[in-house]
Amino acid sequence: MGAEAGETVDATGDDSGGAGPGARAATRRRWRRWGVAAASSGVVALVVIAALVATGTLWPTRTAALRYPVQGVDVSAYQGTVDWGVLAEQGIDFAWIKATEGSTYQDPRFADNWAGAHDTDLLVGAYHFLSIDSPGADQAANVVATVSRQRGDLPVVVDVECYAGYCDAPPSAEAVRTVLDPLLAAVEQHYGRPAVLYATRDWYERYLAGGYPDNPIWFRSVATSPRLVDDRDWTFWQWSARERLDGYEGDEEFIDMNAFRGSRDELEALLLP
Repeated sequence: MGAEAGETVDATGDDSGGAGPGARAATRRRWRRWGVAAASSGVVALVVIAALVATGTLWPTRTAALRYPVQGVDVSAYQGTVDWGVLAEQGIDFAWIKATEGSTYQDPRFADNWAGAHDTDLLVGAYHFLSIDSPGADQAANVVATVSRQRGDLPVVVDVECYAGYCDAPPSAEAVRTVLDPLLAAVEQHYGRPAVLYATRDWYERYLAGGYPDNPIWFRSVATSPRLVDDRDWTFWQWSARERLDGYEGDEEFIDMNAFRGSRDELEALLLP
């Protein structure tokens, strides 16, 4: 008598209603091969994306950042000699220039960059890299001695991020405040505007979140759109550290790009009186 539908028994005597062990093993091998192939393809895709990001060809925040029409750069000695006339014609409105670090260091390209940038229509400001190793008052004196107070300039920036051994062993919040607070007070008193605070996500969350309400925040977030842990609005967003523009020639082939959260008129409202 013939077997009824659904009751077929394979040659091994298995009556489970499906394929026998050999067929099931072959199926499992095929799935493993497909899984390996898919995983390999995924790894290759990630490698390609990483390479595109590393070379500045692809930047994941670009689309979101370019929704903000007011864009700017920040530069230091690493960009070498800057042709500010060329750089200023590439869709940017403002530039921050590294001036000082700690209590004794001045960027060797600052004077040339400062003069060159002021010969353009860019809005120009200076930034200071915070050191935890010298008093805030001494750092403020370094800033004041280096950066002239000019009506119509952008406020001074204080860059709060890790360096050297502090990246692996961050200082206490008290240690940072002990240096930062007198520095900010002295800068505001001299220049007539609260300093802008630049910070990476880690150091913002460690030292700035929930405080410093009068200081505009310049937030570094190069992988995703910025969101501050305390739900505060950012004012400036550093959205790329690997842009390529014309007009500079130095050890660093890339340049940082930044967006302002507002219009050109709103940015001008922040300028030094």
